[in-house]
Order: sequence, then structure tokens, then C-alpha cells
Amino acid sequence: MMTKMKIAVLTGGGDCPGLNGTIKWVTKTALDPKIVEKRSTSFDVVGIKEGWQGLIDIDPADPKSCERFIKPLDEEIVRTWDRYGGTNLGTSRTNPFNPKNDRSKKLIQNIKKLGIDIIVAIGGEDTLGVAYKLYKIGIKTVGIPKTIDNDLTGTEYSLGFDTAINIIMEEIDRLRTTAGSHSRIFVVETMGRHAGWLALYGGESSGAYIILIPEHPFDMDKICELLQERKGREIHYSIIVVSEGAKHIGHQEILKNNKIDDFGHVNLGGVATFVSNEIEKRTGFESRSIVLSHLQRGGTPSARDRLLARWFGIAAVDMIMNEDFGRMVSLSRGEITSVPLKEIVNKLKLVEVSKYYDTERYNGRRTIL
Repeated sequence: MMTKMKIAVLTGGGDCPGLNGTIKWVTKTALDPKIVEKRSTSFDVVGIKEGWQGLIDIDPADPKSCERFIKPLDEEIVRTWDRYGGTNLGTSRTNPFNPKNDRSKKLIQNIKKLGIDIIVAIGGEDTLGVAYKLYKIGIKTVGIPKTIDNDLTGTEYSLGFDTAINIIMEEIDRLRTTAGSHSRIFVVETMGRHAGWLALYGGESSGAYIILIPEHPFDMDKICELLQERKGREIHYSIIVVSEGAKHIGHQEILKNNKIDDFGHVNLGGVATFVSNEIEKRTGFESRSIVLSHLQRGGTPSARDRLLARWFGIAAVDMIMNEDFGRMVSLSRGEITSVPLKEIVNKLKLVEVSKYYDTERYNGRRTIL
């Protein structure tokens, strides 16, 4: 006799390209009639709207509330989803286990009342941290890595990173025309709270002269020296890429405001403006700053993000069939595998400065082997 189970898929944290494709391939793999014939288990798949917030706010006894927060999924509904960025299910930065406002009991009650057997959580460290806590109390969870910062441990790749790198590169390509026309310095601020992968890879891809990352505090005197060295050559402008979490030596990160999110993260922003202003003050060179901000999250997914979305979604269903719960899909040495969620919680994959970063040039290393 075939067993019937309900899979609930949700996206948490910041949106990014690749989320919709992952939802598509979880759904298609779970419901594929040719694969179902070979299983002893069949599935219903539903999408949870607005991430963990949706599972907290829903009233399982109210049909209108269920319609508001639950989207039944089938192969026809998700057929074209992989072509689009963002998340069709919506997202939130809700922490049900926030000690200042613990709503985990309601979350757990709603999961049981809705008859959800398995949760597939697509997100970064915070979203997957909630999935791990649920797993520890007996709820079956599977994680899929998503963060444009690419700072999740246990996986070489997280969804959204490649598309974000391409956006950074394309925007800097556009900036070069005005930078060259006016002989200006442009300081471009990328996302990257603790890890500098976006700034480093985006800067390397676009040929930035200087790249500043959180893992190595920068010295404004050194930046100005590098710009002075360059000024006398045929080049009349420079591009500097700086991660939002980069710090001036002896100082803390620059805060955009005093807001703190549900997971205790401060709101960073303004380092590009600081660097640009200091350059003008110290050198007299004309300088401008630009913050790419949420542009990095937008647009349609790149080929790599569509491909990894497919692989990750298929692998998540394989893990469900193998009862590999409390784990996250992972890319390791080019192969799809999985790692325990407990190994990725409260850890970050940072740029290894000695391996990837030139502390003299403030750029990527020029030796590889």
C-alpha cells in the first residue's frame, strides 16, 4: 500500500534568483508520475507563503487564512517558474525562536494541524537554523542553501551567487563609461556583511583596481597611495569595490541605521560613501560612491543558478526518500551531496585572506598555484 505524505516548501530571508527554480524542481520531482510508480510513497506539495511568518500567522481552521498562506503546487503551476527571479511564495526574515518574541509553539502547532510531514526550507544560515531547531524537536526538515553572499559552510555554492556576481560586473561595466568620461573614481558598495565573496569575485570579474572585504580591515592611507601610484599613468579613473561589512583599521562596520532584525543583525551601509569622501579629502581626486543594494538580488537567474536550482531541488526529494532529514543539500567538489544542518549553524564561510586576497594591492591574488 502506498503511503501519502505532505511536503511544505518555503523560502526565507532575502530573495534571490534561483528560488523559484528550486521550488519547481522539488515539486516536479516529488510529483513526477514516472518516478512515483517506482516508489512506495506519494506526495502532495504545498508552498508556504511568506516563509516562517506564514506558518505562524496561518489559522489552520480558517479556509480563507489557509488560502492566504498556502499555495497548492503541481507540475503545471510551477512549469515556468525557473525563468523568473525572486520568490513566488514570498519571504520574510522571521525568527520563530527569537527569545524576545518566541512564537515557536504556535509554529509547531500549526505544522501539526496542517498535516505537514516534511518541510523543505530554502534559505541562508538564519532560515536553515530554524529548520535545524525544528528537526531537533522531531519535525522532518531538509535544507537548501540560498544566499547571494555565498557564505554558508558545508557547500561550495549557494543559490543566487552567480547571478549577483554577473549583476555587479554589468553595473560596473556601465559605470566605466561615466568614470572615464569625467576622470572620476567610483566606489561601489556591494552586499556582504561578514564575508567578502561578492565584492572579491564581483571586483575581480569587472577588473576593479581596489577591492575591500570584511576579512581584512583597510587603511585609507594605503588606498590613497595606491590611487596616487595609478594617477600618473595613462588611466584617468579607478573603480573601487567595497563590501558593506568592510572596516577601516581600528573602527567598526559603518551602520546605515540602528535597526536590528529578528535574528539580531544590524543594518549595515555607508562604507562606500565614507571611502569616497576620504579619498576626495586626502587626495583631491574627484570621487563618487554608489550602493548597488537590492539590485544585486534582482533579475532573472543565470544559467548556473537555474542549473543548481534544478539539482538542489531534485536532491532534496532524494533526501526525503532516503529519510536524510536534518540535513542540507550541498555542492562539494562539483558533486551534489548533503551535510548535517548542525554543521552549518552559527558558522560562516569567509574569504581565506592568505589564499585569495593580496593585502598589498587590496585586490585578488595574482598567484594561484
